[in-house]
Amino acid sequence: MAEQLDPGEIFDRAVAEGERRLDQSALELVSTSFIAGFTVLFGIVALGIVEGLVEPVVGHAAKVAGALAFAPGLVFLVAGRTELFNENFSDPAAAAVERGVSALPSLLRLWALTFVFNLLGGGLLALVFAVEGAIPSAGAEALRRFAEETAGRTPRAWFTRGIAGGALVSLLSFLVVSVRSDGSRLWLAYAVGFMLALGPFDHVVVSVLHVVLGQLLGASVGWGRLAALTGVVTAGNVAGGLGLVTVTHVTQAMGADTAGE
Repeated sequence: MAEQLDPGEIFDRAVAEGERRLDQSALELVSTSFIAGFTVLFGIVALGIVEGLVEPVVGHAAKVAGALAFAPGLVFLVAGRTELFNENFSDPAAAAVERGVSALPSLLRLWALTFVFNLLGGGLLALVFAVEGAIPSAGAEALRRFAEETAGRTPRAWFTRGIAGGALVSLLSFLVVSVRSDGSRLWLAYAVGFMLALGPFDHVVVSVLHVVLGQLLGASVGWGRLAALTGVVTAGNVAGGLGLVTVTHVTQAMGADTAGE
């Protein structure tokens, strides 16, 4: 069995991956972010179809089946090395710590373009799936129901679920550089995708695209409510992804370096 990496080695690998992400050209970054957006939507559509089809048979357990169907979308993201907002907090932030203040413009460019083109890529594909008959009626009903349930939560619930979702997705980035084999990375991505779809987690790209698709299929959700959801969940993702996970892992690596001196 391969020896596990220590915190300092994990941090060094995170820095190397973060440097790659920060140094992408604008075209590469826009393209990988756009791809990530429609990849997420494939997972959302799979979730809705599976949940809608099996719910008459298994009842509430259909949510488990739907989460299992959504999870490959995260695997595709990791395998394709695409950029998903929040998932790209940990590694670039580690690189920014090494570079110093000069890295801030590249860091903000990375996160801003990723956010916009994740939503644009997924939103355009949502228009395709919104065509009548593209999704089975049971799946469309499941997607409409999810959109209305999500939009109907309180801002406090959005924010707390956003913190949890941001921490979970940023943790995936940390875990991916912590293991040595590609197989382990893909299994970790599947596990995180399953938890993200099943548990009390909101990720702004996943949740917003889910609600947008539900709207296009006829869910009673106003655009003002969607805008509020987007802002609050984004704030939660930043708090959980940067505040809980990224900062903690940076200080862990610093502590390990201090102990080794």
